[in-house]
Amino acid sequence: MLDLKVIRQNPEEIKTKLAKRNNTFAASIYEIVEIDKQKREIQQKADELKSRRNTLSKSVKSQEEAETIKLEVKAINEEINSLDALSTSLDQKLEDITLYIPNIPLDDIPVGKDETENKVIKHYPLTPLKVGAGKITAKSHWEIGEALGIIDFENSSRLSGTRFSTFIGQGAKLQRALIQFMLDEASANGYTEIAPPAIINGEILRGTGQLPKFAEDLYHLENTDQYLIPTAEVPLTGFYAAKPLNHDELPKRLCAYTPCFRSEAGAAGRDTRGLIRQHQFDKIELVHLCKPEESEAEHERLVSQAESILEKLELPYRRVLLCTGDMGFSAAKCYDLEVWFPSQGAYREISSCSNCTDFQARRLGLKFKRDAKSKPELLHTLNGSSLAVGRTWAAVVENYQFADKLGFRIPEALKKYLSFDEVV
Repeated sequence: MLDLKVIRQNPEEIKTKLAKRNNTFAASIYEIVEIDKQKREIQQKADELKSRRNTLSKSVKSQEEAETIKLEVKAINEEINSLDALSTSLDQKLEDITLYIPNIPLDDIPVGKDETENKVIKHYPLTPLKVGAGKITAKSHWEIGEALGIIDFENSSRLSGTRFSTFIGQGAKLQRALIQFMLDEASANGYTEIAPPAIINGEILRGTGQLPKFAEDLYHLENTDQYLIPTAEVPLTGFYAAKPLNHDELPKRLCAYTPCFRSEAGAAGRDTRGLIRQHQFDKIELVHLCKPEESEAEHERLVSQAESILEKLELPYRRVLLCTGDMGFSAAKCYDLEVWFPSQGAYREISSCSNCTDFQARRLGLKFKRDAKSKPELLHTLNGSSLAVGRTWAAVVENYQFADKLGFRIPEALKKYLSFDEVV
């Protein structure tokens, strides 16, 4: 959520910055300013009435005056109640607007309409396996996995519907090895592991920005204000919102392995085969909570942690800086890590690493104190995948496939977690 005081003081600047994302937000900024003006006028009038009421209450000198003043005070109370109701209505209207306005992009974000205008920052220096290169025509991970009997889509669809999968035997062991490897790497780099609930209150989803804008993508528990988590970003970011953190507790670097659940309402017809876009998937999430002056460095640290997993697995990838039109709702700056899929001859997203500045913190009331005497300040929040487990599984299968037989090798970094070096 944007700072109302900043909008009030600099509406044109905020409008200009949001226009880099989408021009439709300009009208909303003007509407916010007008509602805020009405609210302040109402508050001023209510304060004047309360002052008048207090003056009247102290001015009673006779029984006759008391009766007259009593009638006037009653009228004042009725007018105050009417103003309070109007103010509450305006509060709700203001919230309904502001909850749909995204974070302001940082100044170094490229302006663009969609993913075609993102900026590639670096390539991990490996030569990607090419479709049809040399002796190999690259097979897809679902072709290899189903032929080897280590993943099942057909029975999963019968059990749960489309976009579900079941890992079997060595496939399940590979999935578990990837999870443990990623958690061990995070722990070795100073992250505190948390195992949060998979059900979350709507209040926290509103705080992190998934609600109300992305309600269609969430699995809602009927007759409750609870949902299945779409990502561990939500419980990890909201975990410390109850009271201000002390400055010496920061930065907090948290990691979690969880299943994640998304309806993929806006992805009809996209990636219908394989593990790229599933309704249920596993992910290792990283969340940083830090002081505002630390967030740029913490963002780089978070991205580097996710990159280190891909590099230790020796998977070709690239880092991409997202343009204003492709960034997530809560992000002020976002890097995507895209891993190479030889069967598609393309890089596909495997991690999004976002600096949300104070956007989520303001919605959640997530604060810290620099010392015992200082006022609480808003934290900066950052989040990223390290990594999406299913997509990493798929990338390993495709990039390590054999050229002369059905199967694939196990990356060196995973061998200590497994009792086999190849799957054939």
